[in-house]
Amino acid sequence: MRTSSLISLTAWLPIVLLLLAALGALVAWAGRLGHGQAVVTACLRAALQLAVVSVVIASVVAHSAASAAFILLMYGVATFTAGRRIAGGRALWWAGVPIAAGTAPVLAILLASGAISTDGIVVIPVAGILLGGCLTATTLAGRRALDELAQRKGEVEAALALGFSPRDAALEICRPAAAQALVPALDQTRTVGLVTLPGAFVGMLIGGSSPIEAGIVQLVVLVALLAAEAVAILVTVELAARGAFPRRGS
Repeated sequence: MRTSSLISLTAWLPIVLLLLAALGALVAWAGRLGHGQAVVTACLRAALQLAVVSVVIASVVAHSAASAAFILLMYGVATFTAGRRIAGGRALWWAGVPIAAGTAPVLAILLASGAISTDGIVVIPVAGILLGGCLTATTLAGRRALDELAQRKGEVEAALALGFSPRDAALEICRPAAAQALVPALDQTRTVGLVTLPGAFVGMLIGGSSPIEAGIVQLVVLVALLAAEAVAILVTVELAARGAFPRRGS
C-alpha cells in the first residue's frame, strides 16, 4: 500500500477509523453525554463528504468560475448550519450575514495584496478555513447572545426602563457573553507552535516546504482567521441585539 509522509495507507487504516469512531460513540453513550449516535453519524458524514469533495475539487480547481461556485456552495452550507444552530432554522439567512462579513473582506485583502494566489487550489482551501472559522464563531456568539437575552430578560427590561434603546439594552446584556466566542481563535493563535502545530503548518512541511515558509503561511492563516472571526462575532451580536434572530422561547 502507498503511504504519505503522515498517514500510512495500509489495510489496517479502515479498521482503525472504525475503532476510533466506535470508541468516541461508546464514551459519549456510557458517559451520558447525549451524542453517542451523533459521533457515528458525524464520522460517516465526514468520510462520505471528504470522498465527494476530493473528487469535486480535483475537477474544479482549474476553472475560476467553478472554483467560485464551489466556494458559494460552502458558504451556503455554512449559513444553513449556523442558522439551524442559532435559531433552529428560523431567520436562517440572517446567519449568512456575519459569515460573509467576516470571510469576504479578509479573503479580498489576501487576494488583492497578492498574499495568496488566485489559483483555485489555493483559494478554495483558504476560503474554506475562513468560512469554517466564521461558522463556528457565528454559531457560538449567536447561541450565547440569545441565551443571555432569554435568561436575563429582567435586566433587559430594567435597562429599557432606564431609557436605553432596545438595541442598546440588549447589547449591554448579551455582548460580554457572546464575545467569548473569540476565545478559541485567540487561544489557537497565542499557543501556536507551543501547544499545537496547526494543519497549514504541517501540510506545508509534508509538501516539502521549509519550516520558515510553513511558519509564514500558518501565521497568515491564523491572523486572517482571527480578523474574520472578530468581524463575524461583532455582526452576530449586532443582529442578535436588533432581534434578527428569534429569541429563545419566542
